[in-house]
Amino acid sequence: MRIVALYSFKGGELAVRRKYRDSFGEIMAVIKSVNADEHKTKSSKEKTMPGRMLYNPRALNRAFRLAFEAVGWQKKKVDCEYPTQFYVKGYVPTHNAKGAFREMDFVKGRLGVEVQFGKYAFMVYNVCAKMTIFHKMGYIDAGVEIVPVKGFADQMSTGVSYFEQFVWDLEKRGISNIDIPVMVVGIDR
Repeated sequence: MRIVALYSFKGGELAVRRKYRDSFGEIMAVIKSVNADEHKTKSSKEKTMPGRMLYNPRALNRAFRLAFEAVGWQKKKVDCEYPTQFYVKGYVPTHNAKGAFREMDFVKGRLGVEVQFGKYAFMVYNVCAKMTIFHKMGYIDAGVEIVPVKGFADQMSTGVSYFEQFVWDLEKRGISNIDIPVMVVGIDR
């Protein structure tokens, strides 16, 4: 795969290239090592493209996981203890939140990486919530979000979000004082 687009959110590109030069080199090598064509294995069942062979997001995620782990990046998982003091008097929850957690795809040397081939909301959540939470918890200082560009996303199931849409929304949203530096990397096959 190849990097075809970069977006710097809150100075993310400069922060990553300066403070995490070696780590960014590893990220670029990982991206280049994934052969997308090996993961064009999903036969569409969608009405708009029945039988068409598509890139399989799960297989792509698995390939990225193996490549990142091979160079020492690790998943970071934190347990969640959900508050109960906000329930109204008399309410008894019917669910058990034990075992709840949040997880970052890869962390190494205080740099977090998320690889996202999913719905738009997950991209926004990763950068505007999850990375901020992991920063506040002391695990990362900056992040990299790896996402497909539109031309690549169009060759996956409908609903997969893409770099151009994500950047447009981040630009319109603006930056908050709680945001951390994130480099958004657009990839193509």
